[in-house]
Amino acid sequence: MNDHATDPATEAFVAHRDLLFTVAYEMLGSAADAEDVLQEAWLRWVKVDLEQVRDQRSYLVRIATRQALNRLRTLKRRKEAYVGPWLPEPLLTAPDVAEDVELAENLSLALMFVLETLSPTERAVFVLREVFDIGYDDIAAAIDKSPAAARQIAHRARRHVDARRPRTPVSQEEVRAASDSFRQALVTGDLQGLLDVLAPDVVFVSDGGGLRLAALRPVVGADKVLRYMAGSVAKAGGVLTSEPTTVNGNPGLVLRLDGVIDGVLAFRVENARVAGLYYVRNPEKLTRVESETPLTSR
Repeated sequence: MNDHATDPATEAFVAHRDLLFTVAYEMLGSAADAEDVLQEAWLRWVKVDLEQVRDQRSYLVRIATRQALNRLRTLKRRKEAYVGPWLPEPLLTAPDVAEDVELAENLSLALMFVLETLSPTERAVFVLREVFDIGYDDIAAAIDKSPAAARQIAHRARRHVDARRPRTPVSQEEVRAASDSFRQALVTGDLQGLLDVLAPDVVFVSDGGGLRLAALRPVVGADKVLRYMAGSVAKAGGVLTSEPTTVNGNPGLVLRLDGVIDGVLAFRVENARVAGLYYVRNPEKLTRVESETPLTSR
């Protein structure tokens, strides 16, 4: 390791590694794919003449974005054959991610689920501009378009996302309060309590990936969601427990059945009630919920 201590390329890459991982993960929704992007970015970075690089951070983000875009196009084809809704892989995050309000909002499973409806290029531009505040010239270089085209794509993507995300910002405290009420009602089997905390038009999205039982399409409406959840719990048998956690910088729950992780539940809250439930049961997406993944927008 000491051999690399004075290697400028390694130092720069290590210094920006968490940022590059966050960019790739926000674009792909998969930690494993984000790690692969970092490997590919590193192989390209070590061949770069650093004397020609004006801004190492921007250059690294550009390399990572190009690799993530390539992978996103492949992933899109894979997702089309996926069984049921595709939700991002939930990550256990440190408190500092939750403290960065904008980053936490952009990393939420609710918003990342909306990003799935964008084209790969729109998603790349939205992520670079809205989440990481990258300039249009650098975005244009990353996606091989003109700065004017990048602006146009950003405007279109923002309009699309704004039409689908909550109208008013919600504090972490509001989300935590609603998720605590939900958890309390769930573990005590208080159906009326659950009904009280759910918005009338609540949407429940579950991802089993064909490996675990899950609804094949979103369940809409408090009564239907309640019936579906009650039926699923009854069908599962065993003892269901839940523990509060921080998923992608936001309050969430880890649900266990007889002590074994069954899934991770994330929330979208509006007007102090749960308007969206995102339940990841696919075991291949539950490998990052017991140790923290460092994420950053800087």
